[in-house]
Amino acid sequence: MRTIDGKQTSLRTQVDGKPAILVFYRGGWCPYCNLQLSDLRLIVKDVEALGYRLIAISPDRPEELSRTMSKDKLDYILLSDSKAEALAAFGIGFRVDDATLEKYHGYGIDLEKASGEGHHALPVPSVFIVDAQGILQFSYSHPDYTVRVPGSVVLAAAKAIAGRKQYLKPES
Repeated sequence: MRTIDGKQTSLRTQVDGKPAILVFYRGGWCPYCNLQLSDLRLIVKDVEALGYRLIAISPDRPEELSRTMSKDKLDYILLSDSKAEALAAFGIGFRVDDATLEKYHGYGIDLEKASGEGHHALPVPSVFIVDAQGILQFSYSHPDYTVRVPGSVVLAAAKAIAGRKQYLKPES
């Protein structure tokens, strides 16, 4: 993985022992992704106040991430998974078939240019919430790329998880 400025990183480094909301999206070229990223912008302060890091991950190269960040006025972390390693690790990656690639080219979408790689891999749009120990607490994936979990639901899940953790702490 790489940061928006092209530096090598890992999810472990980015999460750094804090609870995190991990959002996998197809790329800055996808209008549904841009709507989701903008929707998440509305909850970023609330989830940060709960102690979460909001991290959005796509196969886009860092240069593409920078364009997305500027265009959508995002104020949370974007990471490049141009090698599609995180997509594979989370089990949400798939190879775009040739007919769909051809259709994308007709729309002016070039996955190889966006990622800098020839794998033609995309994620099923997904949201994962992990606690400070890295244990999965919430997941949402939908095979229809037009269906996304609303930011309000992500925030409600984050609040419920944070509240449950508070409730489960033993008294001193």
